[in-house]
Amino acid sequence: MKTIADLSGFAVATVSRALAEDPKIAVATRRRVAEIARQIGYEPDRAARRLRTGRTMVINLILDPHFEVLGFGNALLIGLTTALEGSGYNLVVTPHFDDTDQLAPIRHIVVNRQADGVIFTRTAPFDSRVRFLMEHGFPFVSHGRTDFTEEHSWVDFDNEDFAYRGTLRLIEKGCRNVCAILPPRTLTFRQHLQYGFMRAVREFGVDTLVPESITLDTPADEIRDWACGILDGPNRPDGFLCPGEASYLAIRSACQKRGLVIGRDLRVVSKSISGVISQIDPDADTIQEDVEQAGRLMAQHLLTTLSEPSVRAPMTLQSAKPLFE
Repeated sequence: MKTIADLSGFAVATVSRALAEDPKIAVATRRRVAEIARQIGYEPDRAARRLRTGRTMVINLILDPHFEVLGFGNALLIGLTTALEGSGYNLVVTPHFDDTDQLAPIRHIVVNRQADGVIFTRTAPFDSRVRFLMEHGFPFVSHGRTDFTEEHSWVDFDNEDFAYRGTLRLIEKGCRNVCAILPPRTLTFRQHLQYGFMRAVREFGVDTLVPESITLDTPADEIRDWACGILDGPNRPDGFLCPGEASYLAIRSACQKRGLVIGRDLRVVSKSISGVISQIDPDADTIQEDVEQAGRLMAQHLLTTLSEPSVRAPMTLQSAKPLFE
């Protein structure tokens, strides 16, 4: 900081406050100091900052693999890092897999104060991570809602509207036996998808199939094999609702194996995140979920919570965007 002070002509105290983004320091001064810091390669000592402020300046993302959604992790990271740029916070990613204790990484972060806030995905109705963090007053944002009465910060996609509008699209295209491939029962967004799906089919009285032997978390080759069997049956569905891109590709593969053509012999509506479906099937009916935007929103919500703990927990429900007329 003394070097920056010598180069800029400002006092060391002014440089220190400028680097800390003190709003009482003029914007031009902060920019000048930041530019000199960049030129000389200055980086704050995180250990020293933690001793002085009690903050780690770290946000930890607990990232579950989303095999049913192509590109989920990349899109989420782009959104998070974009929103955190210039905030002074560093993003640390902790991988988590379904066969391990969900609460273990959260507990480790909180007990050892390894971050100032956490972000995680795939919530359950009464998620143990949410309960633990609320009990400890630790800042967090979840991707997905819960059924707790106490408010907490979240960003979620309107899966109920996705399922409702997607099912209506299938019915409008003439489908009378519609299959929805849903997530495991342990996840909150299964409820939302099922509400939307059942609302649409009850309005029009069409037949339904919700398989119990497979879910969105089932490996794609197993979904394909299941679909091959169901497509051979006498009551095969003529419409599929796929809330994940991998399940769409599995259904598509099964159709090819059985000599069926999507759009001619049956219809499919799928959620789209990566855009890969439109590259393979330009005429496919898809509804977009903007995961990159979700990442930006979660980072912004957490920064708000960290800077203004007394404000109401920020919550955002992202709308479904059909990519068909």
